[in-house]
Amino acid sequence: MSEPKKRFIAGAVCPACSAQDTIKMWDEDGTPHRECVACGYADTLNAQGQSVPREIGTRVNQAVAKPAASKGQTVQFFPNPKLKK
Repeated sequence: MSEPKKRFIAGAVCPACSAQDTIKMWDEDGTPHRECVACGYADTLNAQGQSVPREIGTRVNQAVAKPAASKGQTVQFFPNPKLKK
C-alpha cells in the first residue's frame, strides 16, 4: 500500500510552537491528519475541521515498563569463632 500524499498548508500556524508554514496535512481513510515538521506536533481533525484531542496520559492508560530483574549475589555468613554464646 502506498503512503498518502502529504502537502504543506500555506499560512498555517502550528498550535504548539506557533511556527508558520510548517504544517503538513494528509488523509488516511477519509480522516484528515496534520503534523508540524518543526516541533513534531501531530493531531487528527474531525468532520468540522476541529482538532480531536488525544486521551490525556495518566497512570491508568500508560504502559509501565517493568524493572529489570536484578541478579543477586549469594552471600554465606560464617560464625565468628571468637564470639561465645
